[in-house]
Amino acid sequence: MGLSEYRQILKKSKLSTDPVATEQVKRVGGRIGEATGRTDYQWEFNLIEDKQANAFCLPGGKVAVYTGLLPITASDARLAAVLGHEVAHAIARHGGERVTQALGVQLGLAAAQVALARNDPAVVRQATALLGAGAAVGLILPWSRTQESEADHLGLILMAKAGYDPHAAVDLWRRMAEAAKGRERPPEFLSTHPSEATRIRQIEGWIPEAMQYYRPR
Repeated sequence: MGLSEYRQILKKSKLSTDPVATEQVKRVGGRIGEATGRTDYQWEFNLIEDKQANAFCLPGGKVAVYTGLLPITASDARLAAVLGHEVAHAIARHGGERVTQALGVQLGLAAAQVALARNDPAVVRQATALLGAGAAVGLILPWSRTQESEADHLGLILMAKAGYDPHAAVDLWRRMAEAAKGRERPPEFLSTHPSEATRIRQIEGWIPEAMQYYRPR
């Protein structure tokens, strides 16, 4: 599924024609992929021409970075922090976990609808909607934030193993916070991601552990 989706995204997108930036993504990504020690993943790194400051890694090791992210990273080490995070999602199998979780929530809501079936249809719809909202706030969003934090932690170790100073991850999130100023955002408990302040605090706590793996190249 990951490979199929990746091919579709690349087909619909415009790959960057900047040879220097493309080489940077492939070079840094290659070192991160090597640091995982996972030979069962077919790592692939591409740079997509798009102003959004984002990146993703699909199951199986298919990674893409959007050009809008590069002015924020602006260094190999900060880019390594991003790619370490995205690669960590893949090797922790977060994509599979989210599919399983979504199916579980759907089954739970279906069961609730059956249990409420004798009530007024409007009551059933309202109750199902409330249950769905409760599942999102009480289960899906916290689980997603937990996965993001896990990817930050593992990604920090991966970048260190790849020879990039883990302190660059703190700098990255400070720059991300600066770039996000002025945008409206939901409160953290209604978000799929931890806030930049939370991420910085957590990463600072993990840096001593990550430094044990750091060997500059």
